[in-house]
Order: sequence, then structure tokens, then C-alpha cells
Amino acid sequence: MQQLQQQEEQLNAHLIKNGVSTKTVFSHPVGLFVLFFTEMWERFSYYGMRALLTLFLVSQLADGGWQWSREDAMRLYAWYTGLVYLTPLIGGFIADRLTGYRKAVLLGALIMTLGHASMALETAGPTFFYVGLGLMILGNGLFKPNISSIVGQLYPDNSTKKDAAYTIFYMGINAGAFLGMLLCGYIGEKVGWHYGFGLAGIFMFFGMLQFYFAQRIFGVLGESPQDKRKRESDAVAGNHAARDVEEQLPRNVVRDRLIVIVVLSLSTIFFWMAFEQAGGSMNIFAKDYTERVLEGNAAVTFKWVDAALTIFPLLIVSWVLFSLAKKIFSEYPVSILFTALSFVVIWGLGIWKVYREFYALETEVAASWFQILNSFFIIILASPFSKMWEKAFNPTGPIKFAFGLILLGIGFAVLGYGSRDIPQGAATAQVSMIWLILAYFFHTSGELCISPVGLSYVSKLSPKKFVGLIFGFWFLCSAIANFLAGMSGSLIDRISEAYSISTFFLIFAVLPGVAGLILIVFSPLLKRMMHGIN
Repeated sequence: MQQLQQQEEQLNAHLIKNGVSTKTVFSHPVGLFVLFFTEMWERFSYYGMRALLTLFLVSQLADGGWQWSREDAMRLYAWYTGLVYLTPLIGGFIADRLTGYRKAVLLGALIMTLGHASMALETAGPTFFYVGLGLMILGNGLFKPNISSIVGQLYPDNSTKKDAAYTIFYMGINAGAFLGMLLCGYIGEKVGWHYGFGLAGIFMFFGMLQFYFAQRIFGVLGESPQDKRKRESDAVAGNHAARDVEEQLPRNVVRDRLIVIVVLSLSTIFFWMAFEQAGGSMNIFAKDYTERVLEGNAAVTFKWVDAALTIFPLLIVSWVLFSLAKKIFSEYPVSILFTALSFVVIWGLGIWKVYREFYALETEVAASWFQILNSFFIIILASPFSKMWEKAFNPTGPIKFAFGLILLGIGFAVLGYGSRDIPQGAATAQVSMIWLILAYFFHTSGELCISPVGLSYVSKLSPKKFVGLIFGFWFLCSAIANFLAGMSGSLIDRISEAYSISTFFLIFAVLPGVAGLILIVFSPLLKRMMHGIN
């Protein structure tokens, strides 16, 4: 109890020192939840578009698609997702040296909004589609690493709340991803591809406005380097006591911590290379190899489950918004009003979708629907994982990463087992959807051991002057992984023709599993090299 009280006092002192609002929601600074909703709508836009990309490319011309081969579609997917995670390396450098984190987030959000608008015009010609992809890549580079950096700055380095904060932030990421894949995917497949692409941009715009009108809540966090230098020059001359503690750290400590960041970052390549099959080969598996037309009791059950999956997450994030609004509406009414407006729209779309499906003559599960399972499981599991790290079982970062890799491998092993009876080289099949559901459950459990924990460790281990750049390196590894994911996914037809589709998925069971076992072996050494950041 005394230790928790000391942590609270340390956090409050940190917030006051940086001019950040000390108001809290669920025992965390209100600024965390402003970032929560900004990131939620950005992930809505990104994952809503990602849910449609390969499906749009491989769909028949008669269905409004481009009728590309699976291999070509997966290669474009590889280049797009790879570059989306490569540009944060540049965006982190720009924020560190020129704009600061807050301006970079706003500029990135604006560019991505324009990108979605361009993609919505794909019926006018492919040029708009490719320009939209390019703007999405550039905008994400400015947005992604820098909003994560602001989350880390809200907490002192050794705060036990930081891991929990990143897990809550990650819940926001996945709430947005869930709603984006659910609604953009549904509207894109059932109504029109360009409507799905355009809808993603509307909520990116709402997220940008919400963040813009609540900036003051962060005090000096995320300010530009020029503003920081001016503020420091206006301080009392000769006050050297305010120097960061890390400037006094021995170089060997800084070096060791950077090595740990590199090791953990490289291990994520094995994770994301397999995990990102979700938007590629697993999307193809859902479209062509999974039984999606339901009848009788199965159809009725699915309609109720789908309705619950639509309404339940909306209730959760609406409750979070209400809790935030009670604390900051008087000071930041415009920010809350824009967020509330976005919720009115999203509730309207959700109710419309549920109504439309209940009265549909045929129940056909959209191929993009299965991608929402990852985000749904995160919404359900994020809080238990957060409490486990904070109060019950909190192993070192390398061990958490190892657990994540092994759980991911188990998910692909399940998928490989479920597809064992598909004939060699078959272009279509009718496999039970239970195997995809189970695979996403294990993948999600693994993701919660790696991604939010990884963001927290990068924040704690990084030298403060280069935190944006190091977050960029973190996303560079994700870029490599996403590129490899798309390129390896493009081999699905070749491997299934030479061996089987089951063999294809088992490859992704073995690679992360072996990487996880290697991390377990080296975890004691990595723990020592973190020098107290445990």
C-alpha cells in the first residue's frame, strides 16, 4: 500500500513538473485517454482500409474489384504495409529535430485524411487509389511513432503504471481496429468498396480534431525542439539541478539498454511476419477456404453473436468517453463534442448494420469479419492482462516476448491442423470457421504479451533525446516484418500446390516458436543488461 502511494505521488510530481493535467480516469492521467481516442480513430481508418485491400484487389470485375491474382495482390500488400511501418523512422527523426511530437501527430492525421479521401475516388481511376496509398504511408510515418512517444512521456521511467498504461492505450488501438474492420469491411464488401475506403477517412478526421482541441492537456510534453529551447533559456540561469538523470548514466549502461532494445525489436520481426498474415493469407483463407454461408440455427446464432460483437465494444468505449468527458468537458468542450459526434455516427452505422443483417434473406459472413476477432479478443483480454502485469505475474520483457511468440505459433498450428483435409493445390474449400476463431484467440494472447509491452520497454530503455528515433527503429523492424509477411503470403498458392495449405500455415507455427525458445534461453543475460528497468 505504501509503495502504491509513493508511485501515485511520483506520478503527480511528474505531471505537475511538465504542466500536464493531474486529473485522472481509472487511476491514469486524463491525457492518456485523449491519446486513446485519437489513436482509436487512426487505427479505425488504417485497419478498416487494410481489411478491404486484398479482398478488393482479388475480387471479380463484376463485383467492383480489380481481379488481380492472389500473388500480385499480396505483393502490393507487402509493399504497402512494409512502407507504412518504414516511414515512422523518418517521422520520428522529424519530430525529434523539427516539429515535436504533437505537431507531427496533427500533420500526419491530416495527410492520412486526404489519403482516405483519394482512395474513396478509386472508381474515377487507379491514380486516385495509388495516390491515396502514398498519402496513407506518409501520414502514418508522422503519426504512429510520435503518439506512442507522448504516452511514454506521461509517466516517470520506473512507474509501475507505464506497462498498464500502454496496455490501456493498446485497447484503444484495437477498439478502433475492431470497429474499422467491422464497419468498413462490411460496407466495402456488401455496399461498395469506395464507401468502405471513404468511411475510414471520416473517422481519421474526427480523431485529428479531437486531438487538436485538447492539446493543452499535455503541458510541455510533445512540444517542438524550438519551444523547448526557448522555455529552457527563459528558466533561471545557473539552475543545473533540472538536468535529466539519464545524462549522468555511464555509457556502458546506455549501450546495454540499447542492445536490449535491438534484440527485442529484432524478435518482433518473427512475430509480425507471421501475425500479419491476418490481412493477407488468412484473409484469403477466410474468403476461399472457409464455410461462410450459414443456414438454420447456425445463421440465427451468428446474427445474435454478430449483433453482440457490434454493440458490446461500442458500449465499452462509450463508457470510457463518458468517464473522460466528466473530467475534462468544462475545460475542453470542443474536443469532447467532436468525439461525441463521431460516436453518434458510429452508433448509427452499428445499429443500421445489425438491423440489415437480421432481415437479410441469406446469412453470408463477410470474409473481412474474421479480422475483427483479433481486436475483439484484445478488448476482452486487455484488462485482465493489464492487471496480471501490475499485480500478479510480471516477468521480464524478454520472457513476455517469448510467451507471445510461442502463443502465436500455437495459433498457426491450430490453423494448420484445421486445414489438414484440404486437398493439395485446391483453390477453394469449405472448412469450419472454428479454426480461424481459435487461431485469432491464440494470436491475440500472443500479441498482448508483445506489442503493448514492447512500446513500454522502448519508452523506458531509450535515451530521452532520441526516443522518437528509437520508436522509429521499432517500427522499422515492423516494416521489415510486414514486407516479409506479404511476400511470404504471396507464396500460398505455390506451397499449397507443391505440398498443402496446411504445410503453409505450419511454417508460421515453427518460426516464431523457435524464436521464443531462443529468447527464453537468453532472458537472464538480457535482464542484467537492462540495469534495473525490469
